[in-house]
Amino acid sequence: MIIMKNILMEKELLKSFGKNVKEIRLSQEISQEELALKAELDRTYISGIERGLRNVSLINIFKISKALDVTAPELLLDLENIKIKE
Repeated sequence: MIIMKNILMEKELLKSFGKNVKEIRLSQEISQEELALKAELDRTYISGIERGLRNVSLINIFKISKALDVTAPELLLDLENIKIKE
């Protein structure tokens, strides 16, 4: 039961992080391709992040934050509030 809750929590964290990246990217009216180029990452990697499928490394969080001209903590906003329903 605890393992299942941890897996669900991890999935929610990834989805929320991806949502934050996507919202900021769209607010700046840049494409996934443009973000990928600025961050020196692959477009499919950015897509996977935004869909909550990729577990992003710390280095890539900083690359993305720099490319979006935001701080890394801005990308992580509200992640600490994720709770899994019992």
